[in-house]
Amino acid sequence: MELFTNLTYTYFLLIPLGVFIGIFFGAIPGMTATMAVAVCLPLTYSLNLQEGLALLLGLYVGGISGGLVPAILLNIPGTPSSITTTFDGYPMTLKNQGEVALKMAITASLFGGLVSAIILFLFAPLLANFAIKFSYIEKFLIIFLALTVIASLSKNLLFGIFSGVLGILISLIGVYSIDLGGNGEFRLVPDFLQTYLHDGFSLLPVLIGLFGLGTILEEAEKGVKEEPMSKMDKLDNQERFSFKIFKGQFTNLIRSSFIGTFVGMLPGVGGSAASVLAYTQTKNFSKNPEKLGTGAPEGVIASESANNGLTGGALIPLLSLGIPGDSTTAVLIGAFTLQGIQVGPLFINEHLSDWNTIMLALVLANIAMFIIMFYAIKYIAKVITVPKYILYPLIIMMCVVGSYAINYGVMFDVWTLLIFGLFGYLGQKVGIELAPFIIGFILGKSAEIYFVKSLESFGTYTIFFTKSPIAMFLWVLIFLSIAYSIFSAIKNSRNQKLQ
Repeated sequence: MELFTNLTYTYFLLIPLGVFIGIFFGAIPGMTATMAVAVCLPLTYSLNLQEGLALLLGLYVGGISGGLVPAILLNIPGTPSSITTTFDGYPMTLKNQGEVALKMAITASLFGGLVSAIILFLFAPLLANFAIKFSYIEKFLIIFLALTVIASLSKNLLFGIFSGVLGILISLIGVYSIDLGGNGEFRLVPDFLQTYLHDGFSLLPVLIGLFGLGTILEEAEKGVKEEPMSKMDKLDNQERFSFKIFKGQFTNLIRSSFIGTFVGMLPGVGGSAASVLAYTQTKNFSKNPEKLGTGAPEGVIASESANNGLTGGALIPLLSLGIPGDSTTAVLIGAFTLQGIQVGPLFINEHLSDWNTIMLALVLANIAMFIIMFYAIKYIAKVITVPKYILYPLIIMMCVVGSYAINYGVMFDVWTLLIFGLFGYLGQKVGIELAPFIIGFILGKSAEIYFVKSLESFGTYTIFFTKSPIAMFLWVLIFLSIAYSIFSAIKNSRNQKLQ
């Protein structure tokens, strides 16, 4: 069997194109990798799966990496995962070491991305082969565990749970299929919308609305601010970069890359948690911990290697279990949906060629990111001066046109885009968190299928009183996750009272 089939020139051209566009999104504060992937998702409609994923993985890697530019030059994280990059990156800029910090961060990003790709290649097939043995009970419990982990790591436990449950409820809108033991009638749908919601809300307009239009509305509310370039020193007179700065940093690179990858494997945790954990561990192991936060190169290296380590890690649960590792990989499910392919334990074995091209695309995307950013950083730094009053209308237009075209011009998809764009914008104001919501929305129907099949196959109480060692272990993890979230909520409440 050939490792790669049907690879075209388009495939290899789309990777650097995606990286370039992703860097553009990541470098502008307020715009994220998730937004880049969501907005460009409709473009994959005319591509095959391999070409579509080449573009989206390029966007993913570029979007994560692009956030380091404003973090280092302006002390403004371009993406949430770049927060810790500001701790030492910006002080280095103030010391006339802006170019050194940027190129060091870019190199660390490349290292973290390649390490995560290797771990993905080695670990995902093992996990998938193990998951093939799961019965309906174990599959249901895996989804249940993912939802509890996401809720437990939310800013507010109750809002996290509510957001996840709300996502599940909205995913169940439509006809209750007879194949699932239903009655073939509509549920949770008013009569006047039954024509449009026979199969529920389409996934792609929901994703584009939440992460594209919703983000634009949130950023537009902040208004037009002073262009940051006027406050930024040019890179022309900065100290020059040398790879000698990495001397003695190999352990830091490996440790932080592994932390980023394994944190990425936890559904819904996110890049900010990975970079904070890597930065904290670097400070603990540093010979001069007092220097971190004052412009220490090791702090920038830890943060950025963990950030890009996240990319491969988040793909592991997606490709082996069908559970997205973060909001960006949740959007990537849309690419598979467009091609009629379901990700999960059988994906790697049944679509080996696609799996191999995903691995190749991830590696090439990281290499392309390094080449583009390392050698064109002075020009990329100017991206953050592009006026947002020009960008936002263009992005909104792409969102609307993309949603309209996905299902051959169904106007209701545009209404879905607008509804969920407003929902994402207003929902976050009242505490609804997008990560638990979108994971619940994506996994809700699968959870229902596995739950109903478990009851049909094994009986009413089998889910709770199973003799399966795997299921029992999953129940233990679920209870530990819930206990941890309750303990954390109590601890945070006490700390707030003391303050």
